[in-house]
Amino acid sequence: MKSNAIRLDKNERLLSLDALRGFDMFWITGGSMLAIFIGEETGFDWLAQQMHHVKWAGLRMYDLIFPLFMFIAGVAIPYALISKLEKSIPQKVLLGKVTKRMLILVVLGILYNGALSGDLTNIRYASVLGQIGLAYFFASVIVIYTKSFRSRLYWLVGMLIGYAFIQLFVPVPGVGAGVLTPEGCINGYIDRMLLPGRLHGGVFDPEGLLCIVSATGITLMGSVAGHFLRGQNRTPWQKISLLSIIGIALLVVGLLLHPVYPIIKSAWTTSFNLAAGGISFLLMALFYMIIDVLKWQKWSFYFRVIGMNSIFVYLFVHFIDVSQLTGFLFGWAPEILGDFGQLIWIVGWLAIVWSILYYMYRKQIFLRV
Repeated sequence: MKSNAIRLDKNERLLSLDALRGFDMFWITGGSMLAIFIGEETGFDWLAQQMHHVKWAGLRMYDLIFPLFMFIAGVAIPYALISKLEKSIPQKVLLGKVTKRMLILVVLGILYNGALSGDLTNIRYASVLGQIGLAYFFASVIVIYTKSFRSRLYWLVGMLIGYAFIQLFVPVPGVGAGVLTPEGCINGYIDRMLLPGRLHGGVFDPEGLLCIVSATGITLMGSVAGHFLRGQNRTPWQKISLLSIIGIALLVVGLLLHPVYPIIKSAWTTSFNLAAGGISFLLMALFYMIIDVLKWQKWSFYFRVIGMNSIFVYLFVHFIDVSQLTGFLFGWAPEILGDFGQLIWIVGWLAIVWSILYYMYRKQIFLRV
């Protein structure tokens, strides 16, 4: 298997993309435990709090993991698809590839939710992996079948505005329009009416049907960043400046909208998309500047190893009881050393997961969907 790192030219690859993807996945594969421990032990409660989702409205660091991953998937689209279109590869061939990827991720997501556990009447069909697959599919179809970058921008703006209009002005029977609560939002109404099986939130699903539309928007945002990074008509520093300006503008608009149109991850409001997309642009600019422009790369190797097998590690920590193996090797530490031993246990967890990924990296084994 080959690496999925993005190649800039014959001698250089966009290492920052793998590093940022790995940085993103780090937090859900053990990094959040480390941050919570440090926050609680140092009295820096804000850090520990940031490692938990908000209950509904608002924004914390942990809420950014999912949209950042989708943004990163979008960054890869110009490299993976537009480059092939430029080589005259037929559109239907590319459509077949992204369709296959979407179907695999949807199935993996259903399996991730426990479809084989025996309770066939209570399957949750919506999933994180399914939403990634579907949003990437729709964003890719837009890229494949639009002739210009400007047309893709029209699609993006139309999605963001249209989604906001639906949430704010389309009435929910018995509730009304613009009621952005778990019970009252139109996302939940559509999920209860059309989505079979179990809903994650009871009355709504954060990866539900309408959320897929919004998630496609942030994936398209990533494709915009990828378009600028891949372009040859700007210097690297001009690219960094452009990504940073876009990121700041989107973040500011999202925050300004929050009082009247709340930032809600579970409903994927447009204000959430703008804020999360803005932060994603800024992080992409930062990682690109440090790793690919300034060439400060050694520190990023830890994250690149994670990022090059992101889907695998997401599945691995879910299906494999890493805590049992960690307890077998480091269970003595908390008993003997107390809080410091707990730190050793957490670091041991991270080391076990990373060692497996490093072995796969050395053997050039990469799970590509």
